[in-house]
Amino acid sequence: MRRFRTVLLAAVCVLPLSGVPAAAQPPQGPVFEDGEAQPVFDPAQAVREDLFVTAPVDSDHDGQRDRVHVQVVRPAETEQGLRVPVVYQASPYYSGGNDVPNHNVDTELYVPERPGHRSLRTTVGDQRVAAAVDIEWAYEEYLLSRGYAVVYAESLGTGESTGCPTTGAENETIGAKAVVDWLNSRAPGHDAGGAPAVADWSTGKVGMIGVSYNGTLPNAVASTGVEGLEAIVPIGAISNWYDYYRSDGAVVAPGGYQGEDADVLAKYVHTRADREPCRAVIDQLTAEQDRVTGDYSPFWDERNYLDDVDRVRAAVLAVHGLNDWNVKTRQAAQWYEALRENGVPHKIWWHQSGHTDLITLREQEWLRELNRWFTRYLYQVPNGVEDEPRATVQRENGSWVEEPEWPAPEAEDVVLRPTPGGADRGGLTTARTPGRVVESLQDDATRTAEDLAAAPSSPNRLAYVTEPLAEQVRVSGTVRAELALAFDRPAANVTALLVDQAPDGAVSVVTRGWTDPQNRHAIDRTSPIEPGTTYRVQVTMQPDDYVFAPGHRLGVVVLSSDHDFTLRPKPGTGLSMDLARTSITLPVVGSIG
Repeated sequence: MRRFRTVLLAAVCVLPLSGVPAAAQPPQGPVFEDGEAQPVFDPAQAVREDLFVTAPVDSDHDGQRDRVHVQVVRPAETEQGLRVPVVYQASPYYSGGNDVPNHNVDTELYVPERPGHRSLRTTVGDQRVAAAVDIEWAYEEYLLSRGYAVVYAESLGTGESTGCPTTGAENETIGAKAVVDWLNSRAPGHDAGGAPAVADWSTGKVGMIGVSYNGTLPNAVASTGVEGLEAIVPIGAISNWYDYYRSDGAVVAPGGYQGEDADVLAKYVHTRADREPCRAVIDQLTAEQDRVTGDYSPFWDERNYLDDVDRVRAAVLAVHGLNDWNVKTRQAAQWYEALRENGVPHKIWWHQSGHTDLITLREQEWLRELNRWFTRYLYQVPNGVEDEPRATVQRENGSWVEEPEWPAPEAEDVVLRPTPGGADRGGLTTARTPGRVVESLQDDATRTAEDLAAAPSSPNRLAYVTEPLAEQVRVSGTVRAELALAFDRPAANVTALLVDQAPDGAVSVVTRGWTDPQNRHAIDRTSPIEPGTTYRVQVTMQPDDYVFAPGHRLGVVVLSSDHDFTLRPKPGTGLSMDLARTSITLPVVGSIG
């Protein structure tokens, strides 16, 4: 009746008001069904604009605040007054990358001249082999059609943005955060001609999403607690840059990029036109990252977003590959645990692939999950997503299971101990080894960990396996090896592997971990090793979720250098392990025997 009455009034008034244009139709608004935004907008009609946002930082020290290059893609209806939330991706990769040599990793390990002393070495090395990250985004049309604006920003020092790349330092966080502030009218923006640019089409509700570095920046910005950032979706993302390039004091590479470090990555993404202002900044990265001791330091602490996890207010939907050896699983697991402890809305998807986007693996189900997450937290539609199972895990056979939380709440710690025979295959049981038995290995960094684990016998590793498992056994969480080790030299790498031995004898590496025994007391302090003295050395492996099939054997392999990850000193360093004082703790669902 009200609608009919409005039409009649318009007809009656048409003659006396014939000089007044008819009222414009209101723009199409978002539509929701079953808690999901529906595709009612035409992406082909989207408005695109380039602009620059001023960030409150001067990281290239030119006396001017850094500016962030931004591209906005928004539904055409925003030109008619519709205000929409934003899905935002910041990246250092939109303008490709440079050809940069990696550090040499075929080098001897650091030996302290005296406690607390540090020295620096110059490193040169192999050619970096890396292709520019594909910057085409599969999500744009999907999001636009459902009423989200899509915003892209080039990280500081890349493309058309000024400032300097610093591999996760505070300036990069400030630069990415400035765009969220601009979307909430708290930061200035302008177009290429200098005219003011305002986001009057934005509701101020922002979500961030991305893979790898593009997923790390959402973690960084969320750790500032910035108002308006309501949700983030970090995929294969970093939460602590120290753990990306180091492991408990050991210099450890991201998988596939042996010899890369913070300075190499900064040089790779340093694509702004005028490179001279940032040379000194990047040289400082090389000096401060410390590839000599591998110790945690203020340099790395600045790049540790876990320090500020108590400030996160954005709901976090994390995604990570259980076989991601580039950005390793610890990055997601420790971030997720900290978010849970701080009461942040959280959910995680674990898949069986490596460093990749879930949209390439399970497109329809993933897009539905993403839609529900953004619908709930950006459109504030109460769809109950926060009450659904917190963990979605892909199993080894490709199936997917939903669980109330991760790691598996029912997992319990089981302690296993090695029995003699490690040069071939010793045992691994819940019983203690009677008496003192010491077994030894010699480092040989020319051999890969996979080859050493698969070898039926080797002087370069110690291997221990259980009896064939009577039932399925699931390891869910973090495996820790407590090793009693003596060394015949004052420096060594220590690597531990969790392996699966099939009934036919084939061995596959499940997860692994590394440490520098000079950091046995603390990751920020080098303590000298006295050759011949036995030390308690803990190796924390990368978190995992893995099911051992019945009839398989669960195994642990101890070696020194890991060819594909650690520094590679000349072969020959000897390690001796006291079996009676060595144990492995695993979070297990099921019975090992």
